[in-house]
Amino acid sequence: MSTPFTPLLQGRTFEAVVIGASAGGVSALLELLPGLPAGAPLPIVVVVHMMQGRHSQLAEVFAQRMAMAVEEAQDKQPVAAGTVYFAPSGYHLSVESERCFSLSCEPPHNFSRPAIDFIMASAADVYGAALVGILLTGANNDGAAGLAAIGEAGGLTVVQDPVEAQVDVMPRAAIRARAPDLVLPLRDIRSLLALLETP
Repeated sequence: MSTPFTPLLQGRTFEAVVIGASAGGVSALLELLPGLPAGAPLPIVVVVHMMQGRHSQLAEVFAQRMAMAVEEAQDKQPVAAGTVYFAPSGYHLSVESERCFSLSCEPPHNFSRPAIDFIMASAADVYGAALVGILLTGANNDGAAGLAAIGEAGGLTVVQDPVEAQVDVMPRAAIRARAPDLVLPLRDIRSLLALLETP
């Protein structure tokens, strides 16, 4: 079945997906991620802004709702296919060249730690054109530079339609920074995730 994004996927394979979200992001992710099959081939790395000092329970919440494996990312942990990883609170999350995670305590970026730009820029360096970057609802500019880095590395860039987003600041900032490949409502982003092929 042809979709608005079928031409962008033809002949392409991918190795990882990174997703960033802030205000309204948990609701968006609950619409986006559950329903993905247990055999989904790609790792999906998710960074959601959260209040400093608050323990993240996102891995637990989504593990109860998903067939895919769900974990909180750990320092030096290899990035494995078929798993959804959530960034822990209080640390920036990056992907190293060996395709394992790195946690760091550098100062907050755009008032956030973890910051979306960190995971997106580092993953762009590692995966290049085999990376999919997705930016959802949010209330600041974090993620705009990271998504632009993914685009510059040849990866596929996707932004939630600002008209649909609970808070449109983040998606609009990304669209201004570098025109994404796709601007889609959540239902179409979910369909896109189901169509991604691996090498």
